[in-house]
Amino acid sequence: MTISVGLVGAGPWAEMVHAPRLAAGPDTRLAGVWARRPEAARRFGAPVFERIEELFDNCEAVAFSVPPAVQAELGVLAAKAGKALLLEKPLAADLDGARRLAGAIAEAGVASQMVLTWRYSAATRAFLARVSAIEPFGGHAANITGAMLGGDFATPWRLERGAILDVGPHMIDLLEASLGRVVGVRAHGNPRGWVGLLLEHETGSVSEASLCLSVPGETPPSNVGIYGRLGRESINDTQLGDDVFSLMLAEFAMTVRRGGGHPLDAAHGLHLQEIIAAAEEQLT
Repeated sequence: MTISVGLVGAGPWAEMVHAPRLAAGPDTRLAGVWARRPEAARRFGAPVFERIEELFDNCEAVAFSVPPAVQAELGVLAAKAGKALLLEKPLAADLDGARRLAGAIAEAGVASQMVLTWRYSAATRAFLARVSAIEPFGGHAANITGAMLGGDFATPWRLERGAILDVGPHMIDLLEASLGRVVGVRAHGNPRGWVGLLLEHETGSVSEASLCLSVPGETPPSNVGIYGRLGRESINDTQLGDDVFSLMLAEFAMTVRRGGGHPLDAAHGLHLQEIIAAAEEQLT
């Protein structure tokens, strides 16, 4: 059964990913769009609603493609309206917003799922299966680009907060999936320049993450390397393939239909936000 999904937001990411993927099916149907600029939403070829409550009335679930602070605010409204939520990372702009949103979702008892794109790739899942066999004890992740230097993603919230809030969730999540839940973080550097994170995992493993969005010119693929007593495994973002969003939406549709949870739900997004908040506090 196809689920009807309303889209909140009409920016570049919504245009490139959310709108066409939701409309393409087979597991989802784009039921309509709400955006602060309705004229931007009209190019998606779906009904455009002037009031967000009207969007909620015409869909089963809501996907968000807006800045983190806006997602935290409007996500609470969607949860209270009884809608399942497909949420971008980070969950919110700050820890208080993330707690409010995760709390509203839990109180309403609605399904939620985070758009942690790496985790929906068949290549990533094969990588994690291999990692489990090498008795891992440490690793390193790097996400180095020039996204803050211009282009569609040099947005105000990224320019203000930098790499740790933007790409940090991806790298922390993958290191945690490989080495166990993160229970401690030490950070150094400049959020709008180069940031280094030392993560401590509940398994006793340790890992490092290097994050930067302000490197000009050609940059290497984002990558994760895990080392164990029986070998090493690695993956980079060129290996993720085109299946990521199809698998993500198929799993979201299944989550909505059965009304159950998902491993990458809002509670997991809150956990990642707690790690980021602890790191950012050390950098101020």
